Amino acid sequence: MFQSLLARARRQSPWVLHFDCGSCNGCDIEVIACLTPVHDVERFGIVNVGNPLHADVLVVTGTVNPRNGRVLRNLHEQMPYPKAVVAVGACGSTGGIFREAYNVLGGVDKIIPVDVYVPGCPARPEAIIDGILLAVRKLGEAKPC
Repeated sequence: MFQSLLARARRQSPWVLHFDCGSCNGCDIEVIACLTPVHDVERFGIVNVGNPLHADVLVVTGTVNPRNGRVLRNLHEQMPYPKAVVAVGACGSTGGIFREAYNVLGGVDKIIPVDVYVPGCPARPEAIIDGILLAVRKLGEAKPC
C-alpha cells in the first residue's frame, strides 16, 4: 500500500537533479530553457532540486573525465532508490566531439548506468522533457528493494 502510494507520488512530481560534467554548455542552456515559462516543466510536476538526497532523476550533460567521473558516481550513489539517469546530448551519450580528447572517458554510461538517452547537439528542450518523462515512467515500473 505505502509503496504504491510512493510510486504514484514519484510519477506525479519527480524531483530532478542536473549535473554538468563539462562540455560546451549548449545542452545546459537547453536544460535551463526547460525551466522557463516557454517550456515550463513544472506543469508536469517536475521540480529542479540541488540536493541528490531529494532527487528521483539525475539529468547529466557533457563528457565524463576522471575528475568529474568521481563526482558523478558520488552523486548517483547518494540518490535514493528508485532512481533514473538521463544522459542529455551527444556529449552525455557518447562523448560527442570531445570523445577523442586525452582526458575524456566517454559518455555517462562509462561511469553509471543510464536509463534514457536524449539525442542532439544541443538537445532540444522538448526532447529533454520527453526524456525526463520517459525516465519517470521507468521509475514507476521499478520494483522495490
